[in-house]
Amino acid sequence: MKLYDVQRAPNPRRARIFIAEKGLPMPELIQLDLMALQHRQAEFTAVNPWATVPTLVLDDGTAIAESVAICRYFEEISPEPPLFGTGALERATVEMWNRRLEQGLYTHVAQTFRHTNPNMAQREVPQVADWGEANRPRALAQMRMIDAHLADGRPFICGDAFTIADITGGVSLDFARVPKIAMPPELTHLAAWHGRLLARPSWNA
Repeated sequence: MKLYDVQRAPNPRRARIFIAEKGLPMPELIQLDLMALQHRQAEFTAVNPWATVPTLVLDDGTAIAESVAICRYFEEISPEPPLFGTGALERATVEMWNRRLEQGLYTHVAQTFRHTNPNMAQREVPQVADWGEANRPRALAQMRMIDAHLADGRPFICGDAFTIADITGGVSLDFARVPKIAMPPELTHLAAWHGRLLARPSWNA
């Protein structure tokens, strides 16, 4: 298997952490340079016409794009440990929180970055600085909501078990450093949870 990757980008990182948490061998990583627009070149768009990373290519040539879809694939071929939950209610809860963190925290951080970073101007057309800045307080509001959710002492987003929701939320917090969205110091529950994630061996994948 091959995984088209960008080492510092958050979405490919989600897939790498998931694979590491499964204890599976990492696929062959093929690095793309987004700033050089390698993802838009014919060699890659022949694999994934949507030109998005990560993209997993199986041994038979089948391509699977989008980080959560790639994680789903590895969950199905290697169910243990279960990172999407077990049973109907738990799986639904994990799906709910992963979606909330992806559409909430991650999206607002990403929009701040994409619309305020000069290096992104050639990729975000038109780049609208006011829209980027409008997303900064929204990202902070999401951090406060997650902190309140964690205030009951649960170790992870969905309870006692580490799941893909923790990967999405933790990677989003790490990414927030790039557009300089600092975690407010009073969010102690959020900080403690983030610290638990940073201590996991998979976090360096």
